[in-house]
Amino acid sequence: MSTRPQMSRQLELFAEGGGEAPRVGESVEVQVATTGDQRSGTSDLMGKVLEQRNCRVALKRVKGNKGSPGIDGMTVNELSGYLRTRWPELREQLLTGKYRPSPVKQVLIAKRHGGVRQLGIPTVLDRFIQQAMLQVLQEVFEPSFSEHSYGFRPGRSAHQAVKAARHFVQQGRRVVVDVDLSKFFDRVNHDVLMSRLARRIDDKLVLGLIRRYLEAGILANGVVRERYEGTPQGGPLSPLLANVLLDEVDRTLEQRGHSFARYADDVNVYVQSKRAGKRVMNALRRLFGKLRLVINEEKSAIASAFERQFLGFALWVAPGKKVEHRVSKAALEAFKSRVRQKTPRTRGQSMKQITNDFRAYLIGWRAYFRLAQTPGVFRELDGWVRHRLRAIQLKQWKRGTTTFRELRARGMSVHDARRTAANTRRWWRNSAMTIHRALPNEYFDRMGLPRLVP
Repeated sequence: MSTRPQMSRQLELFAEGGGEAPRVGESVEVQVATTGDQRSGTSDLMGKVLEQRNCRVALKRVKGNKGSPGIDGMTVNELSGYLRTRWPELREQLLTGKYRPSPVKQVLIAKRHGGVRQLGIPTVLDRFIQQAMLQVLQEVFEPSFSEHSYGFRPGRSAHQAVKAARHFVQQGRRVVVDVDLSKFFDRVNHDVLMSRLARRIDDKLVLGLIRRYLEAGILANGVVRERYEGTPQGGPLSPLLANVLLDEVDRTLEQRGHSFARYADDVNVYVQSKRAGKRVMNALRRLFGKLRLVINEEKSAIASAFERQFLGFALWVAPGKKVEHRVSKAALEAFKSRVRQKTPRTRGQSMKQITNDFRAYLIGWRAYFRLAQTPGVFRELDGWVRHRLRAIQLKQWKRGTTTFRELRARGMSVHDARRTAANTRRWWRNSAMTIHRALPNEYFDRMGLPRLVP
């Protein structure tokens, strides 16, 4: 009982971000042996999870990531206050194995080519606990993960995976075994996953809590549905658990000397012939079958590396026979679809409001696809975006007299302004004519609209 005031003071420190907390993104060191008995040092992981320093970092990251509330409605801004009063009780529940996670909130996201992706949003309290666990478990598993695994790992990125793929093709491995797993996160087998975790972790409290997170129900349409398989996308732990499960595939491919890149459940293996590709595909069917995962045969293929896309990029041969990146056709279609969604012609907003709405999207898209060596494609997209915005502006003016007045005020000749105003309902065609003189690219620059090509 005498430790309660001290414990409360420690809680206040990490809840308010005081003390010598590491910066966001800085790892929390956990000493774990990586040779011999790989489980050495993992018998008291829960103690490390609940250390003040680790919890303070976890709280800071959860608050920084923001995100919507779970089923209890608690926001990230309310989490600190809740922990300040409830932490001793929660800590005791975690140390005795009595803590029970809340069900996740179901959120359905429409896929580009039809169907939906199911996300499970944990409560902010469960996100905090999972984040604290993630920071410790990463130090256990990260040192032994494959160098060919790039998804959701510190210091690794989709760009590195795409560059690795280009390197393999440049070396002459121009046939790809492109594997798509069917509903991977929804079909993760709990028993298989827990057996892989238990190979590296001795702490029964941590293993038991992970199992309870896997089995936490899903709240959909006011009803909690029990879950017997799958790991919900939306929690901090899910990406790490996916890498733990698929590490067995990585290791087998490495042992057989294959050139491959994996990003989460996207696996591409590069070989020199279709015959070799068939052997690899059959081996992967067996490997994934052992993990009780299913390959989506319709979306998977053995094909030329130049005919397939990987993480939104495709490959092409530039002058000098150098293999380069380009934006895949599917990614270009998705870009235009997203811009259309963000710029409907019926929205009653000013041009400034419209450009502000999708400015962040353009900046993010440009940053992600900066690897593409196709500036001409970016220039075409820039032109298409501004063409669309000019058409929207014409429609907003609506009446011919208003259009004529606005165009004249912007320096268009009487002849061109009158001709454009006479066809006010042909917005798309008019926006491709001389209206660019009244609404030049610099007009959109002043609105803060970023260009894909500077």
